[in-house]
Amino acid sequence: MAIVQTNINYTYEIMMSNIYQLHIYYPFIQMQTVGYSILGKSLPVIRLGYGSREVFYSGSFHANEWITSVILMKFIEDYCIAYTNNYNLLGYNIRNLFRNTSIYIMPMVNPDGVNLVTRQF
Repeated sequence: MAIVQTNINYTYEIMMSNIYQLHIYYPFIQMQTVGYSILGKSLPVIRLGYGSREVFYSGSFHANEWITSVILMKFIEDYCIAYTNNYNLLGYNIRNLFRNTSIYIMPMVNPDGVNLVTRQF
């Protein structure tokens, strides 16, 4: 069952719902709020793994880039599925990656702008 739907206009509310659902199914992911938008929406960051090598990905800096949020959220879901089932993802052993790397993902930097262009105000 896919949590992250890629065939819809992706809003802040859908993203937050997806994050909470992913955390329920995959409690090994870590979530934190790193700030708030101008309109008061929390800005979540998801952490995958606990290794000393660190990588940061972010999406939707600009309102019309909302598709990057969907891509990052789908990556989180695919990563979690691969970790849970001990699969490789794009040729990488996810369990090894999880052990050695911390991947931080801020899927939506500009939720106010995203909701504006997806007409969710």
